[in-house]
Amino acid sequence: MSDTLKIGKVSIERTAALAPMAGVADRAYRLMCKKYGAAYVVSEMVSAKGICYSDRKTAELCTVTDEERPMAVQLFGSEPDFMAEAVKIVLDYAPDIIDINMGCPVPKVVGTGAGSALMKDVKLAAAVAEAAVKAAGDTPVTVKIRSGWSADSINAPEMAKALEAAGAAAIAVHGRTRDMFYSGESDMNVVKAVRNAVSVPVIGNGDITDFRSCADMYERTGCDLVMIGRGSYGNPFIFREIAAQLRGEAYTPPTLEEKMDVMLEHIRLILELSEKCEELAMHEARKHAAWYMNGYYGSAKFRGRCYQLSSYAEAEALAAEFIELQRQREINKV
Repeated sequence: MSDTLKIGKVSIERTAALAPMAGVADRAYRLMCKKYGAAYVVSEMVSAKGICYSDRKTAELCTVTDEERPMAVQLFGSEPDFMAEAVKIVLDYAPDIIDINMGCPVPKVVGTGAGSALMKDVKLAAAVAEAAVKAAGDTPVTVKIRSGWSADSINAPEMAKALEAAGAAAIAVHGRTRDMFYSGESDMNVVKAVRNAVSVPVIGNGDITDFRSCADMYERTGCDLVMIGRGSYGNPFIFREIAAQLRGEAYTPPTLEEKMDVMLEHIRLILELSEKCEELAMHEARKHAAWYMNGYYGSAKFRGRCYQLSSYAEAEALAAEFIELQRQREINKV
């Protein structure tokens, strides 16, 4: 396969991209994933209507730094006029791409008619996309969708065709219905059906946890790029693993000590970028610290302790204690 993908004039390496994740993929998270090889990142989703009403968090959510490029800013909304106005405002932040969320399953988003609720109204979804495309000018507009609203209304190929006709430059597909939220298994056949339905690039998303699952997504669907969400939790190394193995290079997984060093680096970045005091910023860091400890002996207890962290010094001490626990366990095995 080709080494790069073009979305509009934007070139993206065909390894793996970071999915937009509200409450998770903030700038610190994106920078960590970029450092370890994410080919492309997308912001947390931003309310189109909120931007139009000068939401105070707009700058924080929409700012694109050079280290993060290529990067998209993701908007959600169900009203074409508000979407067009929001796109014009976001263009001031010079994103490489503008992405529209039509897949979020969260009730407070769906309740406004946005996110995956748009899977139920293809005509409105196309109108929202068309309004964004017209407002965006030369900046490409992409759309992220799900396989459908429910198991008996899987309409991703139909939706993708309508979005392509509306001017979308690429379609990202998460192979679950809205009803599934994040349960069950993502359906690669839906991604393949979308790939076969449209001529614009298709990005496959859902259940990518390592190189093998990424390679399967490429091979079984013919998608143009793979996008990783929850598989990157506490594991920015997944992007390095995928990039190395797609190039035929050897990949060595990080040791526990390396993981804890990266966890602490991630926490330092959260603290550095936060406008909050250390204690409040540590609240944001807690879940990330817990994710880095997944899969080890005694990790459940330590993850619980991560959610009590209130200072960087406490995180350092906890990481050292966790490493010592694993060392003692290895010694006792012998």
